Amino acid sequence: MNTFMTKNGSVQGFRASADVVAVLGIPYAAPPFGANRFREPAPAPAWSGVRDCTAFGPVAPQSAELPGAPVWSPGDEDILTVNIWTPAVEGGRLPVLVWIHGGAYTFGSSAQPDFDGTVLAGAGLVVVTLNYRLGFEGFGHVPAADAAAHPDNRGLLDQVAALRWVRENIAAFGGDPDSVTVAGQSSGAASIACLMVMDRARGLFHRAIAHSAASPCHTPETAAATTREIAEAAGCPATPEGLASATPQALVTASDTVVDAYRRDPASGPRHYDPVLYAPVLDGDVLPTDPLTGMASGAARDVDLLVCHTTEEYWLLDAVGSSAKVTTDEQLGVFAEDFHLPDGLVAGYRAAMPHAPVLDVYLAVFGDLLFGEYSNRLVEHHARAGGRAFLARFDRRRTGPSGVVRAWHCADIPFAFGNLDTDCLAFLIGGAPTPADHGLARRMVRAWADFAATGDPGWPSVGDATAQAGIRIWSTEDGPAEDTAAAVRALWAEADFPVLGP
Repeated sequence: MNTFMTKNGSVQGFRASADVVAVLGIPYAAPPFGANRFREPAPAPAWSGVRDCTAFGPVAPQSAELPGAPVWSPGDEDILTVNIWTPAVEGGRLPVLVWIHGGAYTFGSSAQPDFDGTVLAGAGLVVVTLNYRLGFEGFGHVPAADAAAHPDNRGLLDQVAALRWVRENIAAFGGDPDSVTVAGQSSGAASIACLMVMDRARGLFHRAIAHSAASPCHTPETAAATTREIAEAAGCPATPEGLASATPQALVTASDTVVDAYRRDPASGPRHYDPVLYAPVLDGDVLPTDPLTGMASGAARDVDLLVCHTTEEYWLLDAVGSSAKVTTDEQLGVFAEDFHLPDGLVAGYRAAMPHAPVLDVYLAVFGDLLFGEYSNRLVEHHARAGGRAFLARFDRRRTGPSGVVRAWHCADIPFAFGNLDTDCLAFLIGGAPTPADHGLARRMVRAWADFAATGDPGWPSVGDATAQAGIRIWSTEDGPAEDTAAAVRALWAEADFPVLGP
C-alpha cells in the first residue's frame, strides 16, 4: 500500500524498503511568500487526484550547500512540507517520531541523508521529518505596530503547524496521534526546548528527544538590532514594507554579509567567535519565557525528556572553519571576558586538561557553554520540577587516516537514525563504519524507538538532585565508558548560566 488519504487530498509514496513506505514532500502549510510572507503559517490548499510524493520538497531559503542535500533556488516556494516513513501496518497505531533538523536556525533541511527514516521506521515507528522557515524568513524580527501581523518566531510557528498536521493526519499512515515524540539536534533540539514551554504547542507531543541543544535565546532588543543590521546590508528600510521589498535571496545575502563582518572583527564581542544571527525571540507571546526558566517552573513536567550531547561538541565547528581561532592566552582571556564567564572557570578547565593547547581549552569551554552545560541544565530543571528526564553523552571516537575523529557536534545523529553507510557522512564519522559502529547504531536506534514507544530508553531516569544520577555513555568500547564530562561539571555549579544571546 503506497497511497494514503490526508485531509487535503490523496498522496502516493514509494517502497523505501521491503517493510517501509516513504511519502515525501507533503505540504502541511501554504507557501510562506507573497501575502503570507512574515506571517503565521496558513493552511495548505487542498488538491484533487493523487499527489505524487516520491521526492523531497524544496528547502527553505539559505545559502548553505550541504553534502547530499538539495540546495535552495530563488522561486522555490512550497517549502513547508513533511516527509513520512511508515511500516504501513493495516489499522496500526504505532508511536510517532517527528524530527526537527538543526542548522543554527539558518541552514539545513529534512532532506539531508542522515535524516532518512527507513531504519527507525523498521524499528516500529512512524517517522516524520519537516522543513520550516530559516534565517530572516523564520526568525528575523519584523518591526510592526501590530505584532500579530508579523509575529516573531515564525519558524517555531511552522513547527507547531507541522505538529498539528501530524495530529490530524498521522493515523492515515498507521501512526498514533496520542503517542508523538519530537526529536531534534542543535537548533532543532533548542526549538524543541522552546516548544516544551509554549502554550501553542501544548498537547501536540508527549515525549521529547533533544540532542546537543543550543543555548541562546534573544531578547526583543537584540532581535531588533539584528534587523537593523540586516536591513542596512540589504539596502532597505527596517520596516515591514521595506523588508518585504527585499527578496528572500537579498535577505540571505545580507545575513551572510553581516556574519562576515563579525568574523573579521575580533572586537565585535560574542558574535565574533561563532556569528549566529538568529535564535528564538523572547517575545512574551509565541515564546513567553526561556526554556530553562519555563522548565524550572514545571511548564513541561508532563512531557518525558531525553537529552544527549556529545563530549567534544565544538571541535566540529573548528574543523569546518565556522568558529574563530583562539590560540593564545591573551585571546582566551578576551573570550572569557566577552562571554562574562565566571572567574576561575577557564583556569579550572586548564587544570582538567593540563597538557592541552589553548585551542583545545577554548573549544572545550565553548562547547559546554553552548551545548553541554545547557543540556545538563535542561535535564536538571525538568527533573527538579517533577518531569521525567534521561541524560546521555555521545563519546565515540575513531582514529582514521587524517587523525582522531572526535565525539563532535552532529556525529551522533547518523548513529541514532541508523544511517552510517552514506558516503557523504564519512567526514562526520571518520570513514566507513566498523562492525562496532553498527553495533552502537543498533543500540541507539533501539533506545530512541523504546523511548518513543514507552518513555523508557533503557537506563535509569535522572533523580531530582543531580544530573549525574543516571547517565548513558554512548561508545563503541566494550563495557561501561568513563564519564569524562563529569570532571568539569563542578566548574559550572556556581555560574549564573547565560540563557540569552548577545
